[in-house]
Amino acid sequence: MKNLTISAIDRQNILNNSSAIKNIQEYLGISGMLFDGEFRYTRQQVSEFYLIDNSTIDRYLSIHEAELKHNGYVTLKGKALKSFKNEFGWMLRDGSKASQLGLFNFRAFINLGMLLTDSEKAKALRSSILDIVIDTINKKLGGSTKYINQREEDFLIAITREPLYRKEFTEALNKYLDMGNYKYAWYTDAIYKAIFAENSAEYKTILKLEEKDNARETMYSEVLRLIASFEIGIADEMKSSYEAVGRKLSPKELDDIISKFSQQRAWIPQIEDARNKMASLDYGLRKIIHERLKPYIKALSPGDYDRFLGEKSKDLLERVIENPELLEVFKRLKDR
Repeated sequence: MKNLTISAIDRQNILNNSSAIKNIQEYLGISGMLFDGEFRYTRQQVSEFYLIDNSTIDRYLSIHEAELKHNGYVTLKGKALKSFKNEFGWMLRDGSKASQLGLFNFRAFINLGMLLTDSEKAKALRSSILDIVIDTINKKLGGSTKYINQREEDFLIAITREPLYRKEFTEALNKYLDMGNYKYAWYTDAIYKAIFAENSAEYKTILKLEEKDNARETMYSEVLRLIASFEIGIADEMKSSYEAVGRKLSPKELDDIISKFSQQRAWIPQIEDARNKMASLDYGLRKIIHERLKPYIKALSPGDYDRFLGEKSKDLLERVIENPELLEVFKRLKDR
């Protein structure tokens, strides 16, 4: 089980998942004060819920101030404080005459609960939160995250173009490389290793895919686009080298081409971005860790969750029904 008190990435992944936060809020049913478009909670309400004293809240606010403020903790002063007191002053036990007032929104309220090691109630809440997050994703996806990548709008565009670029690469291997048929699988893996440090077998093992599963159908659109760019770029380099030497290339020569190509400065930020996307999205959405990409794991943004779990995300079949011209693409994906 994840230790939310330790991992800032795990905490932020939960807090940025608006569907999960909504379900956690419904589960807890904690009454707050609706102010400035959000439910707010005073320090007194927070201390009573978590059964802690104000000095504990002060300590955590001091240590984790940036994180709690990022997730909605505010200090009201001046006009904002006056407006809040006019509406809710009758509820304030402490601080009714203070010149400033600290307030938690629901995300900050939950954020504190993920951090607290001094509260048994917070510990129990963390266990419930993890169950709710898993249940939220399962309800949306029917229990399987294998093809969660296909729920975003850009996936269909990327996977539609993929065979065209793939064909350029395989034709280049056929025309310009002196090697048997094993070259297609071997140099596909070489591309994968250059981009995200794993070959196809490793990738399938990590995602628990079956042998018949096509790895690219589980990849995110950003990764598919970079693979396509790499493949057509390598195809062009192979053609140029073939024309320069007047013969088919040896595997060693192609290895050198791929190595030099992947180290070009223009590719570095794109490779970094693809690794970040694969590592972070798989960790946040599929609960999967790519060991070689651990340093690239970051918290997902609210926009990332919206892409794959929000209102605009759809099952691939739904998109095909809405766009009949995509039926052939859908059939190809399901048949291969």
